[in-house]
This record gives sequence, structure tokens and C-alpha cells, in this order.
Amino acid sequence: MRRGAKAVGPHTVSYLRTGEPGSTARFGFIVSKKVGTAVRRNLVRRRLKAACSELVASGAVGVDMVVRALPTAADADWASLRAEVFSAFERRGHRVAAQASASSRDV
Repeated sequence: MRRGAKAVGPHTVSYLRTGEPGSTARFGFIVSKKVGTAVRRNLVRRRLKAACSELVASGAVGVDMVVRALPTAADADWASLRAEVFSAFERRGHRVAAQASASSRDV
């Protein structure tokens, strides 16, 4: 993304840009071969997709977000990847509903 904000974590780099007001949130994922084998890359991608679907369920609208997985993401667990995605989203001034955060603690 050429415009927008960047949030760096230990396992991901997230790029956020405000989209059209009221539009659905859009997400993209970059998981290179440096992350690992195809099985490992797909596992990381599925975990990132699940975290982003929780954002959409919590009411995220009007934002475009690209998440680039770093090689350390291959060994990261679900909770840390989810926390990084949510943290990047919140650091850039977007709000996440409290119910989504509470529901993930039950998992």
C-alpha cells in the first residue's frame, strides 16, 4: 500500500487505510515462501483470515488492511497472531467491539 498506516509486530506487518465510509472491510494477506513450506504458509494464512473474520464480525467497516506475515509467524500460535491483528487495527484508531475480545478468551 502506498498510502495509509503501518503497524509492525513480531510476526506480522500490517498496512491499514481508511476505505469508503460504510463499506465492508477488506483484507489481504501476504505469506511468502520465507515463512515455510506450503502447509505452514497455508496454516498461517488461515489463522490470519480467522482473526480478520472476527474483526468483521465485531463490526469493522470502512477499512482496507493488508497483513504481511514475517518468517517468525511460522512458529507463532493462534493467540499471538490474533492479538497482533487486533492490536494493529486498534492502534490505528479503529474500534473493536468488546464482545469479540471476550468471546476469544473462551477458546
